[in-house]
Amino acid sequence: MHIPNGFLDPVTATTTAAATGGMLVYGWNKVRQEMRQQSPITLGLVAAFIFAAQMINFAIGHHTSGHLIGAMVAVAVCGPWTAGILMSAVLGVQSLFFHDGGTIALGANIFNMAIVATAVSYMVYTAVMNKTGSRSIAMATGAWLSVLAASVAVAVELAASGTASLASVVPAMLGWHSLIGIGEAGITILSVSFIVKYAKEAELKGQVKEYAQN
Repeated sequence: MHIPNGFLDPVTATTTAAATGGMLVYGWNKVRQEMRQQSPITLGLVAAFIFAAQMINFAIGHHTSGHLIGAMVAVAVCGPWTAGILMSAVLGVQSLFFHDGGTIALGANIFNMAIVATAVSYMVYTAVMNKTGSRSIAMATGAWLSVLAASVAVAVELAASGTASLASVVPAMLGWHSLIGIGEAGITILSVSFIVKYAKEAELKGQVKEYAQN
């Protein structure tokens, strides 16, 4: 899912970087209200989960790989705007310090996983939640479709750059990521419950320690 350097032509890399930059600036203005409602512990747990989940890659072919994304986890716990900013930060660290995804392709990688995946997660989650009233079904559906949406975005960018043909890369990406998405759906439900529970416990412990020192 992380596109390395040399796989996008200059036009595609520049276009996705510009779109990403514009969305991040817009998102930063929206994120302040959401972040006031989140503790540093919660944000740290979500960031750690995303980082770990995305470091496990599966080779697919056509110059691509697949992995969990974590967009639905971030959206469910932090809200859509904070999720996008948080995932962008994680992707930046992965690219600059761990060489997971090229620096030239960083704009495209953020666009695919931090913007497309989080947007689809949020929209699907909201729609399914309103329809069914089940948070688990909404999160599972949002997680699965977010993975497929991000994989299609990668396929289109590779095809636009002449790296692979659209007819070959789209089926490959969708086929594998439809399976990866099932795993992401299950892990999302478990991870959200764990993160929320652990964050609350950690905050309570911190408060007890603080009160004991006063």
